[in-house]
Amino acid sequence: MDLVAYYDAYWSQADDTFDLERLDLLASRVQAGERVLEVDCGPGVLASRMRDRGAIVTGTDLSAVAVARARAKGIPAQQVDVDTQPLPFADDTFDVVVSNSAIEHRFFHERSFDECVRVLRPGGRFIVCLPNVAHWLCRWWVLCGRFPYRPHAPTDMMHLRFFTVHEGIAQCRARGLTVEEIDGSASLWARDFYPAWVRRRRLHGAYTWLAHRWPSLFARDFVLVARKKGNLQ
Repeated sequence: MDLVAYYDAYWSQADDTFDLERLDLLASRVQAGERVLEVDCGPGVLASRMRDRGAIVTGTDLSAVAVARARAKGIPAQQVDVDTQPLPFADDTFDVVVSNSAIEHRFFHERSFDECVRVLRPGGRFIVCLPNVAHWLCRWWVLCGRFPYRPHAPTDMMHLRFFTVHEGIAQCRARGLTVEEIDGSASLWARDFYPAWVRRRRLHGAYTWLAHRWPSLFARDFVLVARKKGNLQ
């Protein structure tokens, strides 16, 4: 399958509607003046929010259409297919590397992890968001002998790889990273995933708290903040 052509077509018709609560979970962990790389940045929506916080943000994406849209927002972006190409940056370049719900779309997810860590400075932070296939709803499906492919679910058809919090931590530790923080996003807007009763407005605050408190069970997407060994120069 030609993923470049697929995502060129996808970004040609998709708009800039994103889960802003999830984007803010990521952007809030970036500080002014930090050199930040977002790998697979899409049309640059998260990159723009990080830039607005004062970070110096660079992006890459496998889609030329996404890269053009990111550049139109003022984000310096390059077209890179991490499945087949190295990131075009020297080792130890960035203070922070961000991957937002992207690695699950890759054929070779380990290459993405490797490249993100390679270009990260010693002492720098890797911030990665991944869909949580161990969400309680997914666990219930499997217990009932099912694994339905649902849009906007951890089992979305666009996902080529599946992750749990435990597996995400293992991927980081295998590359010498220390996981310092685990958070979760409820993503209650995902009506194709959540039953209607879960999405009731009066439950929104409580369920969002549960996703932050126990992301492995209640978060649709989990966030890991992991630090590379060494001191930031």
